[in-house]
Amino acid sequence: MNPRLRHWREAASVLLAAGTPGRPSPSRFGSCDYELLLLQRSSRSGFMPSAHVFPGGLVEAADFSAEWLRLLPGTPRCGLGAVRPPPPGGSRAPLFATDRLQLGSPLPGEVAFRICAIRETFEEAGILLLAPGGRPREGSGPAPPLRAEQLLPAAELGEWRRRVQKDPACFLQLCRHLGCVPDIWALQEWSNWLTPVGRAGRGGRRYDTAFYLCCLETRPPHASQDDREITAFLWSSPPEAIERFKSQEIWFAPPQFYELCRLCNFTSLNELHKFNSDRALEGCERWLPVTLAAADGFIQLLPGDELYPEDPDYTGEKKETMSTDKTVEDLMREGSIFHRIVIKSTNSLAVYVNIQAKYKHVNPLTINTDSLNYDSRL
Repeated sequence: MNPRLRHWREAASVLLAAGTPGRPSPSRFGSCDYELLLLQRSSRSGFMPSAHVFPGGLVEAADFSAEWLRLLPGTPRCGLGAVRPPPPGGSRAPLFATDRLQLGSPLPGEVAFRICAIRETFEEAGILLLAPGGRPREGSGPAPPLRAEQLLPAAELGEWRRRVQKDPACFLQLCRHLGCVPDIWALQEWSNWLTPVGRAGRGGRRYDTAFYLCCLETRPPHASQDDREITAFLWSSPPEAIERFKSQEIWFAPPQFYELCRLCNFTSLNELHKFNSDRALEGCERWLPVTLAAADGFIQLLPGDELYPEDPDYTGEKKETMSTDKTVEDLMREGSIFHRIVIKSTNSLAVYVNIQAKYKHVNPLTINTDSLNYDSRL
């Protein structure tokens, strides 16, 4: 946690991908041998009600507890690899660069944010992303989920889940009880999103969220909604999820839509895992979407787009708005350098990117949900 923050609340989320061996998911765009866990938020939620999201939530003080150092390896960063220095002109995102020792915690942020994402996955979906024995597993492929015999009986595990939901510090107690540790090594850095100024939740809440990718060989043995924050869950391949979005079965916020379009580059779980295993130590760029209101829709501008402001309003204190009388089509026809999400309506989004991806990442495929056509020419 960072008590010095005025405008942001720190959070962590995980794109949980699980293999579907022998069950390739059909799609008009070809098969995909993995699925993502998507959770539907309660309609009473103060932030993105009814949206389908990736597991995750706010960082708690318990995630930064020094007691974790008694369970995790005593090596620097608890065995996580060191992120390489940023490219010339770049900088490490403040979420990751902040010296947590100065804030009173000996646990590095890279460790605590992973613990947060793992804890929230248990609270929201009942899935435990743990490693037996307190050290990284051997092997370099997608992680195996805990076997059913390594877990507690369903009733006892449910009781632990309720305890953790009431008191996040109980997650450490659960790990001790099981003789396991959070599998922080299975979570690889993926992206970092800031809530746009105009999309704050109740009370002006905005979030600085670390997104991680975790690849599992197969679906975990248990998953269930908590019927509090989460009212339903769904395993779906990225193309299938976008088709469901187009048909208005489900709804995503623009960052989740963007990441699903990025995952559509990968039809194989092993390919996805290898790509980000090689890439993750490059770090990632922090993105604050800036909304441009057009005559017939909205465009969320991202860093690198030709219309992205030189000095974006990170705090919202400037009360600045961007608007134009031009249509979205006019802006697209007149432009040439794109990193943007076009929003025509709630379930009509399109991502357009033709800039070079930084940190050895990959750009999303261009998917227009009006026609749902891929276009990799941009």
